[in-house]
Amino acid sequence: MSNLFLYILGFATCAGIIIYSGTKLSFYGHKIADLTGMGKAWVGLILMASVTSLPELITGISSVVIIKEPDFAAGDIFGSCIFNLLILTILDARLKQSLFSVVKSDHIVGAIFGIILLTVAGIALSQSHVIPSVLWISSSSFALFGVYLIAVRSIYKYEFAAFDESQPHTKLQSPSRSAELKKTITGYAIYAFIVIAAAVFLPYFGEHIASSTGLSNSFFGTLFLAASTSLPELVVSLSALKMGSADMAVGNLLGSNVFNVFILGFDDIFYTEGSIFKDISPSHSISIYVTIIMTAVVVLGLLFKIKKKQAWNLSINSFIIIVLYLALMVFLFIKK
Repeated sequence: MSNLFLYILGFATCAGIIIYSGTKLSFYGHKIADLTGMGKAWVGLILMASVTSLPELITGISSVVIIKEPDFAAGDIFGSCIFNLLILTILDARLKQSLFSVVKSDHIVGAIFGIILLTVAGIALSQSHVIPSVLWISSSSFALFGVYLIAVRSIYKYEFAAFDESQPHTKLQSPSRSAELKKTITGYAIYAFIVIAAAVFLPYFGEHIASSTGLSNSFFGTLFLAASTSLPELVVSLSALKMGSADMAVGNLLGSNVFNVFILGFDDIFYTEGSIFKDISPSHSISIYVTIIMTAVVVLGLLFKIKKKQAWNLSINSFIIIVLYLALMVFLFIKK
């Protein structure tokens, strides 16, 4: 019992550090977008998503290198994608209008690339026995890398094209403005490092809490570990929303999903036992399918932009996402 208390205390301490630093991270990210003229959706996809998704990267690598458990890494990645979409419903509940009606349609591009990456991962998992490998690395991993790079470039070009149509870029000609940008980037880097450092220890404490309380390991990666490694996304997104940067919050979450699937390719490189997709349980396919459906629901919300909310102060899109999430968790628990 004393050990359990220490694990809970450690988890709470890391969570507290992330909450504070994540708030600062959102502030500096918002400021960087304003000072450079970069769109908030793109800042969310690149700056925010790459930092908040590093816990999944570190957890995945340690899972395949140290404990040789590819299912653990896959469960964390797909579970984090699902949890990030669930966070959208939390943001939706905090607004008077539907979240999907107040943010830019630019996010559709990121969401679609997320669907493409998930589809590639699903094909790699279901056809792992016929897809060729280079050394021990599946060809599918190289496909994931390629799609991710195309996604980053496409979203950058798409958002800046829209920005050019609305107003000219802000040029950093003033020395004081340049100094302010340098100070802002330094502050962002400091708090990004703190978030990463605290988030690295979350899986350690989370795993011990789960084992001490008797939780099943069959869906631990998809549920508990995914929730703990997604805490940075939750904090940063809530902070961004509170600052009035709903686009940055949504960009962070959809961008994190794109980055998370990209991480699966890195896990394949570090898993030298062979293609990681051959050793991942086929049961993860259901998580991939549900995540694709949930992302499609988000795309529909961004397309139709229905302002009216339904029961429990949620839009119909958020309600569907919650139902899908709960159904998946029940299914994984039953299949344990």
